[in-house]
Amino acid sequence: MKFEAVLFDCDGVLVDSEAITCGSLRDMLQEAGWTLTLQECMAHFVGHTVRNRRDLIEANTGQPLTDAFMDEFYRRRNLRLETEITAIPHIHAAVQHVFDACQGQIACASGADRFKINLMLGKVGLFHFFDGRIFSGHEVPQTKPAPDVYLAAAAHLGKDPKRCLAVEDTPVGVTAGVAAGATVWGYAAHGQADALRAAGAIHVFTCMSELPALFTAA
Repeated sequence: MKFEAVLFDCDGVLVDSEAITCGSLRDMLQEAGWTLTLQECMAHFVGHTVRNRRDLIEANTGQPLTDAFMDEFYRRRNLRLETEITAIPHIHAAVQHVFDACQGQIACASGADRFKINLMLGKVGLFHFFDGRIFSGHEVPQTKPAPDVYLAAAAHLGKDPKRCLAVEDTPVGVTAGVAAGATVWGYAAHGQADALRAAGAIHVFTCMSELPALFTAA
């Protein structure tokens, strides 16, 4: 087998969460004076942490990004995730196949906070695949597009990042995986294939039902 471990992003790869999270953020930004459509909000924020976009938020709202704003955002986001989060179609079978093929050497390497990752994976029935091998960009020196979270996941598994496959859905995430030295495949369910390739994804696919066969053939 070409790969000794597989490192999955979470939002947009394992769970269909990005519209939910950005919907909560869009509502709060509108209340703060910055009106965006959901699509515009996603274009600005998908793949990034809210705090990493501080300058953009402050420039468009004319207000400082406060801890109180972030606490309220997390509260609203979590309430919506509790009731609305769903798994990416076909992801359960895809993860099961990779888990078996790698003898359990898989991890979740996400830019999200740990509470969010645990909540979402638990809600959609994927947590048991990644229990003990979940890595948050909030818990490393730099989050994506820096490679830190991927390097932490590979180190925990005892694998050379060059022998790892990363599965990502955003250019920011692909950049992080490439910087870590991993091979990156892009999941492009929303028409972002060209952007993922430009960021360094060597293969792009559009449905998770394709992943098992692609992985077996690698």
